Amino acid sequence: MKLHNIYNRMKVAALLTLPVAGVGGQLLFSSCSDFLEIKPQNEIIFEDFWNEKADVDAIVAGCYAAMQDDPIIRRMMIWGEFRSDNITAGLNIQNDINLENIFKENITASNFYTTWVDFYNVINRCNIVIKYAPQVAERDPSYSAGELAATIAEVSALRDLCWFYLIRTFRDVPYTNEAFTDDDQVMDLPASKFDDILDDLIADLEKQKNNAVRRYPETKKNYQTGRITQEAIHAMLCEMYLWKKDYANSIRYADLVIQAKLDQQEEALSKNTGMQQRGNNNFNGFPLISERVMDNYWGSAYNAIFGSTGNSSESIFELTYDKENQNMLSNGAVNALYGNPEAVVGLAKPADFIAEDGGNDNWSVFTNKYDARAYELRNEAGSVTGIAKYVKYGLEISTTTATQPQLVASGTMYAKDKNKSNWIIYRLTDIMLLKAEALVEQMTNTADSVQSDAEKERNEQLLSQAFTLVNAVNKRSICEMQLKDTLVQSDYNTKSLMSDLVLKERQRELMFEGKRWYDLVRRSQRDGNTAVLSKLATQKVTENKGGIQTKLARMDAIYWPYNLDELKVNHNLTQNPAFGSGENGNYQKTN
Repeated sequence: MKLHNIYNRMKVAALLTLPVAGVGGQLLFSSCSDFLEIKPQNEIIFEDFWNEKADVDAIVAGCYAAMQDDPIIRRMMIWGEFRSDNITAGLNIQNDINLENIFKENITASNFYTTWVDFYNVINRCNIVIKYAPQVAERDPSYSAGELAATIAEVSALRDLCWFYLIRTFRDVPYTNEAFTDDDQVMDLPASKFDDILDDLIADLEKQKNNAVRRYPETKKNYQTGRITQEAIHAMLCEMYLWKKDYANSIRYADLVIQAKLDQQEEALSKNTGMQQRGNNNFNGFPLISERVMDNYWGSAYNAIFGSTGNSSESIFELTYDKENQNMLSNGAVNALYGNPEAVVGLAKPADFIAEDGGNDNWSVFTNKYDARAYELRNEAGSVTGIAKYVKYGLEISTTTATQPQLVASGTMYAKDKNKSNWIIYRLTDIMLLKAEALVEQMTNTADSVQSDAEKERNEQLLSQAFTLVNAVNKRSICEMQLKDTLVQSDYNTKSLMSDLVLKERQRELMFEGKRWYDLVRRSQRDGNTAVLSKLATQKVTENKGGIQTKLARMDAIYWPYNLDELKVNHNLTQNPAFGSGENGNYQKTN
């Protein structure tokens, strides 16, 4: 069988697109149709394009631009968030029946959002660079061996990131790192197992990590967090090892990321002695940006991380949009799904129990009424609450002067179809909380009465270290004049209680960032059952709650089905039985 939907019959013409701007620039297609008709595609690749470093740079920029496009960002949002307890159907959901069915857990193999071609497209672009870049280095003496190694490390990591999204979503997927450049190549692979792919991704990143760029020059604005660096690869390894249940290595890479951020803060302070020491000991020594702007005003951290500039000091890797040119590519996925000034509530909105958090002092998620994140997330549109994160590029939180002060949030949204919010893949607090999770999982479950003194001491140390991380993230968000701990360590004195706290803090900190469903799936993988996922995910359900809980009780059901079109063209794929369709429903379990 020749190339099928998995690569969408991608033509080399798509690879010959040149970026208008640097990373994050929109791509323009050159007028080359006549040229393509005259010369075979393979001849174009070898003779007319892959000649100098600039050609490689153009394709690498195209890899980033493809990841910024609406189909991929939309799936990062939907796959990572929309089946969770965070989000439910917003206004005009009837305009997108596929999305409506996802919110109802009525997902079938014909659902449009089960297509994966755009991720495979990026994977193939990266594989093509890996295949042909060494030949360019042979032809172009200015393309050094170190630069070639850095290029291969960069696109390898982008490719591995795409694979990581695919396996967390579908579990087992067709897997190959062969470069496909024409329709004569055969691509009809069965799905490889989740664990095998994960091991391969980790091995690849371990091989490439030291070749990646560590620091970009200051003249290359936004490259440090808008492109793959060693720090980004360390963040990826931190999370991948956590999924592998290799907690020691997950902690090791988290520590490398945290130390890099501490070093960057010290470097910034040394260059500007008047700079406010944003981390210091305010947040347990971690270099977090303070929420406080001035007396009675907060929102500084939100504006730095999610605001009009983006690429903050806490950022590790984010897909960066060109904010200086409104005609360049915008973040259309956020515009449609989360909202805009003309549709303040998008196709998705916060689950009702989250939107109502704080009403009558009934705090269920944000347990402190001064938690800035509870106000940073919300857009009010009459009686309906929408999502503000990524929608507002400027935000201010203030307190009233009443005896019982209340927080009031105001902000400015990106114009319709002009949303320029960067999509954040990794940031510092995410890694801190992944480390906290790994620390908790290193604890033993032995009953206190039979624990040795050494075991008790080790568990107490792990609990304390995990709490310190969670407490720092939580404390940063509290809008009070004097910073103080709002969590009490003695309230979380067992592995189970601390594990639940970490999961809850990740929800509060990373809400609507495409993380929650994957956190619940990882928890289910570790527990060997879906009890926690099913209980939490159905909090938002108002109809057929029992039926959905029964469906989600199956481990198979927490992953997504293969799209029907893929099953038609790839007969080596067998459908997940939780979403069986037609004759191709015999799925072999791989857990």
